Parts: sequence; structure tokens; C-alpha cells
Amino acid sequence: MAEAIIELKGVGKSFRSADGAPRAVLEGVDFRLAEGEIVALLGQSGSGKSTLLRILAGLIGADGGSVTYRGQPLYAPARGIAMVFQSFALFPWLTVQQNVELGLEARGIAADERARRASAAIDLIGLAGFEGALPRELSGGMRQRVGIARALVIEPEVLLMDEAFSALDVLTGERLRDDILQLWGTGAMPTKAMLIVSHNIEEAVLMADRILIFAADPGRVRAELPIHLPRPRDPDSLEVRALIDEAYALMTERAPAAGRAAEEPARMHLGDRLPEADIGRMEALLEMLIDDDRDGRADLPQLAEETELTDHDLLPLAQALALLGFAKLADADLHLTELGRRYVAGTHTLRQQLLGQQLLAHVPLAAHIRHSLEQAPSGELPQEPFLELLMESLDEPTAERVLRTAIEWGRYGEVFEYDLRTGLIHLPVGEEEESEPTTGPD
Repeated sequence: MAEAIIELKGVGKSFRSADGAPRAVLEGVDFRLAEGEIVALLGQSGSGKSTLLRILAGLIGADGGSVTYRGQPLYAPARGIAMVFQSFALFPWLTVQQNVELGLEARGIAADERARRASAAIDLIGLAGFEGALPRELSGGMRQRVGIARALVIEPEVLLMDEAFSALDVLTGERLRDDILQLWGTGAMPTKAMLIVSHNIEEAVLMADRILIFAADPGRVRAELPIHLPRPRDPDSLEVRALIDEAYALMTERAPAAGRAAEEPARMHLGDRLPEADIGRMEALLEMLIDDDRDGRADLPQLAEETELTDHDLLPLAQALALLGFAKLADADLHLTELGRRYVAGTHTLRQQLLGQQLLAHVPLAAHIRHSLEQAPSGELPQEPFLELLMESLDEPTAERVLRTAIEWGRYGEVFEYDLRTGLIHLPVGEEEESEPTTGPD
């Protein structure tokens, strides 16, 4: 077994909620990054992947467990670890050469040596001739190459990449990814191990030796998928397609609740996050499933190609349809249920009725909001109490997204209405009068 460069044991990390209570972002994370391997981290938004990367980069500390680099505790940024961010994070008033030299300057490297090493890194990453250019003169792909050169110039043993290709168009991202893998394969870069956070399942399969699937709330390693294929890998080969299917299946598999058998479906709790899925896109996906060619079943990787949706967009749609009972997820396939068929064939009114029915049955937050409105004499309530309830288990931006999703679904299903101007949630028009207490004759 190759020597471990970074090792985590039982790592946990919490942040303070709005009410001051700690909220666990990571819990019990065990992880080992060895020499000579590329590891990819996959998981839904909010599963703590980027937080884990920042702990490994020494930018923030862990609250529990141990983090070691070459067997020594990691308390601060290690000289052998560099990070590439999703945003290009360049100083717009500095040239390419000056941006790349920044890390060396912070380490007290002499000017001549800084210039030599920066020029070498710029040449390595394919930007020779642009040393004097400002970031605004460069394309998105070129700006990200500057970010990678800035990381490589310090000659790191470990390169951390936080969705480094996601801000680029597909072709540019693929080309840059292939260039990185070529540098890695030829030994042209000094890096001995890479850890990549990605939302792109195909990208993870093409790059990594191992894929770790993260669960959320709190973030933890839920599954591991080893990959033994040599690089470069053909994305259209049967072996790669099978691995992509397996990764999709692991990503869409819901972990059973505590005390529940693995074969039993997990039920949502009041404070759980909802998939961030738009009703219009959900309906479009259902309508694709009912095509004669599909007969109610579709392969998720194939759907991603046909719809040109990213995994970041497609997976929440599929999970939302499964949550609401209109489809089932099994082995990276999306299957239309009988209820889903009724929904697709129904009128607009029937679709609203079915969505409202399923919301109240399967989404505890929607049911709680509806019940609370029915108990309110006026049939309306401010959104703040529901937001505060969610913030007991979620951070504020995530809580706001979850409540916004619940409101969108609830409005479409005519479970409740929402007034953007006042921030009030209320019963649908007509039901408000029914909910008001009546008085008897004088």
C-alpha cells in the first residue's frame, strides 16, 4: 500500500446556526490520500465537500478527530498542499506573471527565483506569451489556467481542486481536464496526489482512481467506488459507462433512517433539505419518460446527455420525482410510476391536485406549513417561523433555498399561497374564508 500523504480520522466540523447552536457540517470522516492517486469527492450540495477541502488546505481547523500531513498534525496551511478554487480568484490589477508569483512572494522567495519558477509554471500550463496580460484580457479557460499555475508554482505534493472546471463551458473544461491528466501522467507536474471535488460524475470517473460518495447533514463518507482502468479513459467505452452508471446509482441511493432496515424507504423529516427542483423541469422529465421509445424508463447518464443538464441539475430533479412518488430510482435508472403516468396524462387541474396530495403525504415541511395555516385564525402566517425551524438543522442559505422550494411546490399544488411583498404564507383564496370561525345568530 502506498504511503499516506494526508490522513483523516473521525474528523468533525460544526458551525454556529443563527440561534447560536452548533450545526454539524462534517461528522466522523475517515479518509486517506496516498501517493500516486487521484481521489474524487461526489455528493449533493451542502454535504461538506468544500469544507473538507478547506480543512485539508489548512484554511480552517477541524473541531474533532485528527488531520495529519506526512504523519504530523495539520494545524495551518502546509507548504506541500495547494488549492485551485471554482472561481478564478485572480487579482484583476495584477498581470498573469504577478498573480502566479503571489504564493512565492508570501513565502519570501527572492524576486529572481520567483520570476523563474512562475515563468516555468506558466509555460507548463500552456500560457507562455501571456505573462504580461491582465485577467480581463483572458478567456475563462485561460484564467483558470492561471489559477492552476499559481497552485503548481509552489511545487505542491498535494493539489486540491474545488470544482475547478465547473465555471467553464463543456469543451474548455474537458480540454483543461485532459491537459491536467497529461501533465500528471507524464510526471511533468511535481504533484504526488490530487483530491478533486466535482459535481460531474463522468468527470470523476475519467479522472479518479477512487470516488468517495458523501452523504449530507452531516457530511460523511457513505460509499467508495474504486476505479482500476488505465488513463486516458474513453468516455464511450463500456467499462467507463458501467462505472458512470454505478456512480449514479450510489449518488441517488437514499441511506435508510436510523433503526430502519436497508430495504425500507427512508422517510423525510421536518428539517431535511429538499431537492432544489423546478416544477417545469420536473414535468418535462416526466413527459420524456412516457415517450414510446422509453416506455416509462430512462437511464440517468443517457438523460443527462439528451437534456444537456449537468448532474448538479438532473439529480435533484430525479430525486424530487422519486420523493413525490411520480417516479422511482433504481440502479441509475428513473422509472415512471402509475401515479406518474396519471400525472403526465392529466389536465393542469389534475396535476395540481396530485402534486398537492403527494406534497402533504411525503414532504413534512409542506404538511407542517399547511397545518399551521389551518390553525391560524386569519389563515396566514409570516415565513420567518418556518425559516427559523429549518435553521435548527440547516445553515441559513440552505434553509432559505429549502423554504423557497417548498413554497414553489406548495403554490403549484394549491396547498398554500405566498405573497412576495409581505412575506406572508396563506391558505389559497376561498379556503381562507372557510377557515374563519363562524358566529351563530344573535
